[in-house]
Amino acid sequence: EKGKKGDYRGALQDFNKAIELNPKDSRAYDNRGIAKNELGDHKGAIQDYNKAIELNPNFAVAYNNRGNAKDELGEYKGAIQDFNKAIELRPNYPLAYINRGHRKHALGEYKGAMKDFNKVIELKPNYALAYYNRGVTKSSLADNRGALQDYNKSISLNPNYALAYYKRGNAKIKLGQKDSGCLDLSKAGEMEAFQAYDLIKKHCQ
Repeated sequence: EKGKKGDYRGALQDFNKAIELNPKDSRAYDNRGIAKNELGDHKGAIQDYNKAIELNPNFAVAYNNRGNAKDELGEYKGAIQDFNKAIELRPNYPLAYINRGHRKHALGEYKGAMKDFNKVIELKPNYALAYYNRGVTKSSLADNRGALQDYNKSISLNPNYALAYYKRGNAKIKLGQKDSGCLDLSKAGEMEAFQAYDLIKKHCQ
């Protein structure tokens, strides 16, 4: 509960106590790893995820979480291996697909990323982040029309999604819809996606 409220230090103390009481509690190690990861101790988090996996080798969530920590440390191949393992253990695990797709996109593997985001949308059709990420991937593949449709869907599911307005504004400008694009960028800026102001200076003055 403390972790949900952002009190990761308090959560860490609670999980330390839980592990002291039951050193074989794989969930407590996984949860403590999440708290450590949030506090920036990615290596410590990985040690806890390792222990959770040692105690429960079929713990898909711990593989996914370890992948995130490896990702933070720049261990991208290791991260993808962990996401692969999480998906192998739990083939309908949207978060593992979204994390793997995000990492593939960052590595320039756009078609692989697209497959993963398509799978997330198939599993969870109202997941705004999945449409947003697929839109970003379509933009990288120069499919601005397809990207625009995904940003539209993402915003319809989450009207307060600042980055989706930013990306949609950029896609509209590339498609020659300058006025509408500048409105989106302005909205993104108001919602504290401050990078929008650079594009406003460039395209909307």
